[in-house]
Amino acid sequence: MRGRRLYPLSVLFAIFCLIAAGWPASVAAHGGGSSGSQAGIPIPSLTHGEMAVIAPYYGRIVSLAESMSDTDETFRRLLNFAQIQRAYCLWGLMPDSVSDEESPFNECSHAYLAAAKAVLLQMRAMKVEKASVDDLVSDIDAALVRNNLSLVLCKFSGENFNTADLIRPKLADIALHAKSLAAILSASLLVLAGLWLGARALRPQAQP
Repeated sequence: MRGRRLYPLSVLFAIFCLIAAGWPASVAAHGGGSSGSQAGIPIPSLTHGEMAVIAPYYGRIVSLAESMSDTDETFRRLLNFAQIQRAYCLWGLMPDSVSDEESPFNECSHAYLAAAKAVLLQMRAMKVEKASVDDLVSDIDAALVRNNLSLVLCKFSGENFNTADLIRPKLADIALHAKSLAAILSASLLVLAGLWLGARALRPQAQP
């Protein structure tokens, strides 16, 4: 019985080790993490205020971009970068990743949202889906004007990005940021609890 009880815990520990080993830890420090490579496509910087406005429109931008049929390599690479970079940013789910410049996920949020803006500008120059693109651009422009956020800056507002340089949050920074650490620990505990309950449910019942 004791061996059976230890089995779920062993599995959970192994999963934790895999997550820790797979997390991208070798990254550049805040304030210039994307300036090392020029092999990819350069992406202009994004102000803190622009980021806050574009973030809610990210899904619409990507959905519209994926529906485009006549695209070139630059467009596809920008879109691919935006999606991969957002995954490194845990899909924008971390608390205050957009609003708090001290968040370890703020720089990578700048990166994927700057890429999303670059994708939008590429679509604006295309001849297909003009009405849908113009409507989306108008909505974002109106939000910028309404909230007067375009000039709101942070320490990453002047940072340019590059499709050859993914921005990865540092584990050390996550450990020092209370909200990010709490969110990751809470999610991890929920996953571990689910796995443990699943293991208990799948465990063969003792025969009477």
